[in-house]
Amino acid sequence: MRDVNADNRGATDSRWTTQSGTGTVLGRLAVPAGVLAAVAGAFAYVGAVDPNEPGHYPVCPLLRFTGLYCPGCGGLRSAHAVVHGDVAAALQDNALAVVGYALFAVVWTVWVVRAVRGRPFRLDLPAAQLWAAGALLLVFTVVRNLPFGGWLHP
Repeated sequence: MRDVNADNRGATDSRWTTQSGTGTVLGRLAVPAGVLAAVAGAFAYVGAVDPNEPGHYPVCPLLRFTGLYCPGCGGLRSAHAVVHGDVAAALQDNALAVVGYALFAVVWTVWVVRAVRGRPFRLDLPAAQLWAAGALLLVFTVVRNLPFGGWLHP
Protein backbone atom coordinates (compact mmCIF):
# COMPACT_ATOMS: atom_id res chain seq x y z
CA MET A 1 0.00 0.00 0.00
CA ARG A 2 1.32 3.38 -0.96
CA ASP A 3 1.77 6.12 1.67
CA VAL A 4 -0.38 9.07 0.56
CA ASN A 5 1.90 11.48 2.37
CA ALA A 6 5.09 10.09 0.85
CA ASP A 7 5.13 12.67 -1.93
CA ASN A 8 4.77 15.59 0.49
CA ARG A 9 7.33 14.68 3.14
CA GLY A 10 9.23 17.73 4.19
CA ALA A 11 6.98 20.02 2.17
CA THR A 12 5.10 22.74 3.96
CA ASP A 13 2.00 24.58 2.92
CA SER A 14 2.81 28.30 2.96
CA ARG A 15 -0.78 29.18 3.83
CA TRP A 16 -0.43 27.53 7.24
CA THR A 17 3.16 28.11 8.26
CA THR A 18 5.63 30.93 8.23
CA GLN A 19 9.38 30.70 8.11
CA SER A 20 9.46 30.26 11.88
CA GLY A 21 6.89 27.44 11.62
CA THR A 22 4.43 29.05 14.03
CA GLY A 23 1.50 29.39 11.62
CA THR A 24 -0.06 32.28 9.79
CA VAL A 25 -1.27 35.34 11.59
CA LEU A 26 -4.89 34.32 10.98
CA GLY A 27 -4.20 30.86 12.34
CA ARG A 28 -2.57 32.27 15.46
CA LEU A 29 -5.51 34.65 15.99
CA ALA A 30 -8.17 31.92 15.78
CA VAL A 31 -8.30 31.11 19.49
CA PRO A 32 -8.19 34.73 20.75
CA ALA A 33 -10.91 35.58 18.21
CA GLY A 34 -13.03 32.68 19.44
CA VAL A 35 -12.64 33.79 23.05
CA LEU A 36 -13.58 37.35 22.09
CA ALA A 37 -16.62 36.10 20.17
CA ALA A 38 -17.81 34.10 23.19
CA VAL A 39 -17.33 37.02 25.60
CA ALA A 40 -18.95 39.48 23.17
CA GLY A 41 -21.88 37.10 22.74
CA ALA A 42 -22.33 36.83 26.51
CA PHE A 43 -22.18 40.61 26.91
CA ALA A 44 -24.61 41.07 24.02
CA TYR A 45 -27.08 38.69 25.66
CA VAL A 46 -26.78 40.41 29.05
CA GLY A 47 -27.12 43.77 27.31
CA ALA A 48 -30.31 42.67 25.57
CA VAL A 49 -31.92 40.81 28.51
CA ASP A 50 -32.05 43.22 31.45
CA PRO A 51 -30.96 41.58 34.72
CA ASN A 52 -32.71 44.37 36.64
CA GLU A 53 -36.06 42.83 35.71
CA PRO A 54 -36.89 39.78 37.86
CA GLY A 55 -37.32 36.38 36.29
CA HIS A 56 -34.66 36.54 33.59
CA TYR A 57 -31.73 35.11 35.57
CA PRO A 58 -31.49 32.83 38.60
CA VAL A 59 -31.08 34.44 42.01
CA CYS A 60 -27.70 34.13 43.74
CA PRO A 61 -28.07 31.15 46.11
CA LEU A 62 -25.83 32.72 48.76
CA LEU A 63 -27.91 35.91 48.77
CA ARG A 64 -31.18 33.99 48.74
CA PHE A 65 -30.39 31.68 51.65
CA THR A 66 -28.12 33.85 53.82
CA GLY A 67 -28.77 37.45 52.79
CA LEU A 68 -25.03 37.91 52.16
CA TYR A 69 -23.62 39.32 48.93
CA CYS A 70 -21.09 37.09 47.19
CA PRO A 71 -18.25 38.69 45.17
CA GLY A 72 -20.24 38.10 41.98
CA CYS A 73 -23.52 39.64 43.18
CA GLY A 74 -24.39 42.50 40.87
CA GLY A 75 -22.04 41.26 38.15
CA LEU A 76 -24.80 40.80 35.57
CA ARG A 77 -26.25 44.23 36.33
CA SER A 78 -22.73 45.62 36.08
CA ALA A 79 -22.19 43.99 32.68
CA HIS A 80 -25.57 45.30 31.52
CA ALA A 81 -24.57 48.82 32.55
CA VAL A 82 -21.19 48.50 30.78
CA VAL A 83 -22.90 47.39 27.57
CA HIS A 84 -25.13 50.45 27.76
CA GLY A 85 -22.19 52.77 28.47
CA ASP A 86 -23.11 53.61 32.07
CA VAL A 87 -19.79 53.06 33.85
CA ALA A 88 -20.96 54.81 37.04
CA ALA A 89 -23.89 52.39 37.40
CA ALA A 90 -21.57 49.48 36.58
CA LEU A 91 -19.21 50.51 39.37
CA GLN A 92 -22.17 50.86 41.74
CA ASP A 93 -23.43 47.35 40.90
CA ASN A 94 -20.10 45.54 41.22
CA ALA A 95 -16.86 47.53 41.19
CA LEU A 96 -14.70 44.42 41.26
CA ALA A 97 -16.45 43.04 38.17
CA VAL A 98 -15.70 46.26 36.27
CA VAL A 99 -12.03 45.89 37.22
CA GLY A 100 -12.25 42.29 35.97
CA TYR A 101 -13.72 43.42 32.63
CA ALA A 102 -10.88 45.92 32.19
CA LEU A 103 -8.28 43.33 33.21
CA PHE A 104 -9.72 40.88 30.69
CA ALA A 105 -9.46 43.54 27.96
CA VAL A 106 -5.80 44.20 28.78
CA VAL A 107 -4.84 40.51 28.95
CA TRP A 108 -6.72 39.76 25.73
CA THR A 109 -4.98 42.65 23.94
CA VAL A 110 -1.55 41.43 25.08
CA TRP A 111 -2.51 37.94 23.88
CA VAL A 112 -3.47 39.26 20.43
CA VAL A 113 -0.32 41.38 20.07
CA ARG A 114 1.88 38.42 20.99
CA ALA A 115 -0.05 36.17 18.58
CA VAL A 116 0.42 38.64 15.73
CA ARG A 117 4.15 38.77 16.45
CA GLY A 118 4.35 34.96 16.55
CA ARG A 119 5.34 34.85 20.20
CA PRO A 120 3.71 32.48 22.66
CA PHE A 121 1.39 33.82 25.33
CA ARG A 122 1.43 32.23 28.71
CA LEU A 123 -0.10 33.61 31.86
CA ASP A 124 2.02 32.31 34.72
CA LEU A 125 1.17 34.08 37.93
CA PRO A 126 3.36 33.45 40.95
CA ALA A 127 1.67 32.00 44.01
CA ALA A 128 1.97 35.33 45.84
CA GLN A 129 -0.09 37.10 43.17
CA LEU A 130 -2.76 34.39 43.26
CA TRP A 131 -2.95 34.63 47.05
CA ALA A 132 -3.18 38.44 46.78
CA ALA A 133 -6.05 38.13 44.28
CA GLY A 134 -7.82 35.70 46.61
CA ALA A 135 -7.28 38.03 49.56
CA LEU A 136 -8.67 40.97 47.55
CA LEU A 137 -11.75 38.92 46.68
CA LEU A 138 -12.22 37.95 50.33
CA VAL A 139 -11.79 41.52 51.59
CA PHE A 140 -14.21 42.81 48.93
CA THR A 141 -16.77 40.20 49.98
CA VAL A 142 -16.44 40.92 53.69
CA VAL A 143 -16.48 44.71 53.33
CA ARG A 144 -19.52 44.75 51.05
CA ASN A 145 -21.45 42.78 53.69
CA LEU A 146 -20.53 45.05 56.63
CA PRO A 147 -22.70 48.03 57.59
CA PHE A 148 -20.09 50.59 56.48
CA GLY A 149 -19.65 48.78 53.14
CA GLY A 150 -23.14 49.66 51.94
CA TRP A 151 -21.66 51.62 49.05
CA LEU A 152 -20.45 48.27 47.63
CA HIS A 153 -23.94 46.69 47.66
CA PRO A 154 -25.35 45.95 44.22
